[in-house]
Amino acid sequence: MRLRIRSVKNISQVTRALEAVSASKVRKAIQAVTATRAYAGKAWQVLTHVAKQPGRESLHPLLTTRAVVKNTLAVIITGDRGLAGAYNTNVIRFVSRKFDAYPQPVHFIAVGRKGRDLMIRRRKNVVADFSNLPAAPTFMDVSAIGRMVVEEFLEGRADEVYLVYTDFINMAKQETVVKKLLPLEIGGGERVEEYEAKAGPSAAYIYEPSEREILDEIIPRFTGLQVYQAVLESQASEHAARMIAMRNATDSALDLVEQLKLKYNKVRQQTITNDILDIVGGANALAQS
Repeated sequence: MRLRIRSVKNISQVTRALEAVSASKVRKAIQAVTATRAYAGKAWQVLTHVAKQPGRESLHPLLTTRAVVKNTLAVIITGDRGLAGAYNTNVIRFVSRKFDAYPQPVHFIAVGRKGRDLMIRRRKNVVADFSNLPAAPTFMDVSAIGRMVVEEFLEGRADEVYLVYTDFINMAKQETVVKKLLPLEIGGGERVEEYEAKAGPSAAYIYEPSEREILDEIIPRFTGLQVYQAVLESQASEHAARMIAMRNATDSALDLVEQLKLKYNKVRQQTITNDILDIVGGANALAQS
C-alpha cells in the first residue's frame, strides 16, 4: 500500500506539471486565435461580397456549385497527442454521425495523428495526412493543406469540401463544428457579422488590374486562411481540454491518496491491535502457568 500511495503521488505530480504546461500553451493559442479572427472575418466579408455579385458562377471555379455531387472531401482536424480528455474522440464521433450515412463517397484529409489513427482503425478512406504541426504554426505551415483542397476541387476529385474542427468558445466550452469550405457559401462565416458595419452604405470594392486575375489569387489564399484559422481554433481547444483533464486527474489522484492513507492507517492500526492482543494473551498464559 505504501508503494501504491507513492506511485499515485508521482502521477499527481506529472499531471500537475502537464496542467501548468497546457495553461501556458493555451494562453499563447488564444492570443493567436484572437489576432487572426479579425483578418479571417474581413476575408470572409470580401469573399461574401464577391459571391453576391451577378454572375458569380462564372467569376471563379471555386465559387461554382456542381450540379451533381459525386465525391465529397472532408478535412478533419484533431490533435497529435492524447491526455486531452474526450477532445479527439468527440471529433471522430461527430465525423461518424455526419458522414457514415452520407449519400456520396467521402474521402478524408487527416490533420493530426490521433484523428488519423482513429479513422484508419475505422476503415475510413484517408487520402492525406498532415501530422506533427509546430506548436505555434504559421500560415506557411498550413498552406499545403489549403493547396491540396483547392487542387482536389479544381481537378474534379471532390465536388464539395467540408472542414471539421473544434471551435474554441471559452476555457470550459469547445464545440465540434463543420463548415462547408468549397464551393463558397454565402453567409458561411460565423464571425463575419462582428466586422461588418451595422449602419450606412456597404463597402464598394474596386478590383485592379482585373477582377478575374485578383480572384485567381485571393480565393485560394482565403480558402487556406480558413483552414489556418480552424487549426488555431482546434489547438486552443485542445490545450484547454488537456488543461481541464489534467486538473481533474490531479484532483482525483489527491483524493485517491487520501483514501489510500485512510485505508493504510486502518490496516496499520488493526495490525498494532492484533500485536497487542497477542502480547496480552501470551502474558495471561504465562501468568496462569
